[in-house]
Amino acid sequence: MSQDVIEAERKERWKERPGGWGTARAGRGGRAWRPAPSVLVAALLLLLAGSVVVSVSIGQVDVPVRDSARVLLHELTGIGGPGDPMFMDVVWNIRLPRVLLAAVVGAGLALCGTVMQATLQNPLADPFVLGISSGASLGAAFAILTGFGAAGAVGAVAGLGVPFWAFIGALAAAALVLGVGGAGSRTSPVKLILAGTAVNALCGAASSALVYFADSAEGVRSVTFWSMGSLASAEWATLPAVSTVVLIATAFFLFRSRVLNALLMGDEAAVTLGIDPGPHRRIHLVLAAVVTGMLVATCGIIGFVGLIVPHVVRSAIGPDHRGLLPVAVLSGALFLIWADVAARVVVPNAELPIGIVTSVLGAPLFLHMLIRKEYGFGDK
Repeated sequence: MSQDVIEAERKERWKERPGGWGTARAGRGGRAWRPAPSVLVAALLLLLAGSVVVSVSIGQVDVPVRDSARVLLHELTGIGGPGDPMFMDVVWNIRLPRVLLAAVVGAGLALCGTVMQATLQNPLADPFVLGISSGASLGAAFAILTGFGAAGAVGAVAGLGVPFWAFIGALAAAALVLGVGGAGSRTSPVKLILAGTAVNALCGAASSALVYFADSAEGVRSVTFWSMGSLASAEWATLPAVSTVVLIATAFFLFRSRVLNALLMGDEAAVTLGIDPGPHRRIHLVLAAVVTGMLVATCGIIGFVGLIVPHVVRSAIGPDHRGLLPVAVLSGALFLIWADVAARVVVPNAELPIGIVTSVLGAPLFLHMLIRKEYGFGDK
């Protein structure tokens, strides 16, 4: 073997090391290059920081990026002056909480989508597959159309508002799906997905009945707008609880990457590796339901993020959850930040529901991925 061949082989092996810049994989037309997850995480963190600064500058009132950076630097570190008071109010009190909430919600939805696709071994699984979205819609419709979501309504519990009832509806629907999916025999992905479909239909019918018999046109409009998702109600007070839940869930699932890899390969493979799928599946789904319920209760239903982001990341770096989870979380945060920017500026003097924007952006990308023949899910 010549020296040139030996040197080329050494370089190829170095590229495949975990600490290298990337890995090579088979594809159409030869070997394709995949970036190393650590490199992607570092790049995405930089992009995320830059996106926060730029996105708080964009809106119906444009703020120069330099002034936005000055405001953020002053508020976070005390360095420099606060700048223009008008810019200060717009950037710090109005836009920054919304941008941060978009990042947290996008990260949480992408995390839950990645976990549920592996746990249920289904490429169409997303955070709403357990009936969570329809259950939350039913809870919100009940609160809005019956007056229980109004501040000062009858009883202390009633006064907790629409987010509380949406959260209760989401958890109740998820509990019903898990109960039905585990009844009679061991829990299986197929039973859970079928149970989720049935509960989605049931809650959707109940929500439609409430809307049909409602005598409040404004209430019907509020239910419709809520069901399409919005970050307009973001404020500093809403961030701590949501951020804490998403952060804890992210840390928990990062330590369970091996279990997720095994579940993605199927129950037989997991058992061979010494992992009982049943208990792990229930733990994953319960935690994913809690996270999704919290997100839906905060900002309504935002579809397609938990479905498309895991697939895009998986096609870029592969199915290993040690790298897939952190990259998916950061990608989801970036995706929703810029989707919210589009929702704020596409229509002059108005705001689109962010659920419309995510679907318009996500659907063509998903179709493009399906056309690419080298993309697969799991071992298929």
